[in-house]
Amino acid sequence: MPAPRVLASVPDQPARKTRWTDAELMAVDFPEPRWAVPGLLCEGLNLLAGAPKLGKSWLSLGLGADIANGDPVLGGIEVERGPVLYCALEDTGRRLQRRRRQMLAAGGRAAPLLTLETACPTMNHGGEALLCEWLDENPHARLVIIDTFAKMRGADPAGMSAYAADYAAAVRFKTLADHYGVPFLLIHHVRKQSAEDFQDTVSGTNGLTGAVDATLVLKRARGQADGVLHVTGRDVEEAEYAMSFDATSGAWTKLDGPAADYQMHDTRAQIKRFVRDYPGQKPAAIADALQLNPNTVRQTCTRMAKDGQLRAAPGGTYFPAEPASDSDSTPELSHLSLRHSTALDQQEQE
Repeated sequence: MPAPRVLASVPDQPARKTRWTDAELMAVDFPEPRWAVPGLLCEGLNLLAGAPKLGKSWLSLGLGADIANGDPVLGGIEVERGPVLYCALEDTGRRLQRRRRQMLAAGGRAAPLLTLETACPTMNHGGEALLCEWLDENPHARLVIIDTFAKMRGADPAGMSAYAADYAAAVRFKTLADHYGVPFLLIHHVRKQSAEDFQDTVSGTNGLTGAVDATLVLKRARGQADGVLHVTGRDVEEAEYAMSFDATSGAWTKLDGPAADYQMHDTRAQIKRFVRDYPGQKPAAIADALQLNPNTVRQTCTRMAKDGQLRAAPGGTYFPAEPASDSDSTPELSHLSLRHSTALDQQEQE
């Protein structure tokens, strides 16, 4: 068992200044932002959205345990060790215990610096004070996870527009994140409708995505290991990361290479099966049914028609290709995809 990494020093937050002359601004030596996960989760308010039962909580719990131990996250990203607060507000102690035991049985380590909370009042009824108390007691804190945002945001003020209410709810968390200089991660859901811009799939108004410092959207076809983590924000580089989920260990891993390299094979297989079952569909309808990016589906259908895997018809619809030979068959799923059944405990993948 490797020795625990030492706690890295956390500089005191300087008095916040909000006004400079142009010359003063250019002369200021601002400290580098603090990262919970370098290149992915920066100080400030981060939002992670995904469909229900997709694995967001497995991802959050894994991040929390690894950062608390200073272990590489997502299969290889080096992080600084420090206390982590994980508010698992849709879980019970029994469920959390089962998940942690599953992680430990697969080679994980106990995380003494990880605090697990299953009940927390909403922000305007004591939740804010609870978070402040923990942060004051843990000056080396590296991450606060709220799972889920909806459980802790509280009721919207009467007479406030939906946009203003979403913005105000997020700002309450952002104020704490900025004051303490600690990255916050809010776990949230996506809407059922697909959208070309992944930020538009986040449930709620643009007030929510506008208030946060970074938006992350996790997408994974149901029953498959491969997924894509879309990221954009003020201090993070906009990117798409190929991800793999291991249901046995409950661990997410960031795969090497562009996400498109892992998506294309499975995407073509999904589209071909769908068109075979529902011929005469347009790319927009295919994308909506398969919960895929419309641009990706449109481009893939065009390429598949050129490759003889689909037949394009007038009006922009697609049909199964005319059978050319007995060797023409649906492509196999990627070797990264899960092909085995999972235990009942592993099905709780919220």
